[in-house]
Amino acid sequence: MRTRYGPWAVVTGASSGIGREMALKLAEEGLNLVLVARSQAVLEQMAKDLRDPYGIEVRLVIKDLAVEMSVNSLVAQTDDLDVGLLVAAAGFGTSGVFLNSQLEQEMEMLNVNCRSLLGLTWHFSQRFAQQQRGGIVLMSSIVGFQGMPFAAHYAATKAYVQTLAEALYVELAPKGVDVIASAPGPTNSGFSDRAGMKVGKVLSAGEVADSASI
Repeated sequence: MRTRYGPWAVVTGASSGIGREMALKLAEEGLNLVLVARSQAVLEQMAKDLRDPYGIEVRLVIKDLAVEMSVNSLVAQTDDLDVGLLVAAAGFGTSGVFLNSQLEQEMEMLNVNCRSLLGLTWHFSQRFAQQQRGGIVLMSSIVGFQGMPFAAHYAATKAYVQTLAEALYVELAPKGVDVIASAPGPTNSGFSDRAGMKVGKVLSAGEVADSASI
């Protein structure tokens, strides 16, 4: 991984769930990490747990990706690093009848799941294409393949991620940049609690991270 993509990886949504598991997998591979999330205390503890056992460097970026300027700030804080891998795992969902939804919350979800993901993907695609190597992992979902009543907008955000990744897989391949969409089913990651969803059999976040190898 380090030879193929370079010494540094950026992981958003790194404080919990799939993002956290992806960060752990990359640490095991010996990649230095930029961990991005809102939870400073959680990230600080992760950094302590990862630095010595794996002999890696860890940089923390405490950002809420729902805030418009957070993407530019994150990019600026990685300008001095040889980043070769982006894992865009930040995201959340909502559920329920669309007519009963709160527009402010839906707009926040759109900003995290789509707008910030687009900005980070664009910025790092530029960088990776120039260096002729890189990898991008975008978190889609099984619900992104069709409309989903009672989670209508969440499914729409994941359809956006899925189709973006599928197209960029083709466009960026000649530049030496790998792109995949990870589209898991229900996962034990804390997602369903925040979304207010009831789910049956679930995957573990670690299983999803294992399957998202690029």
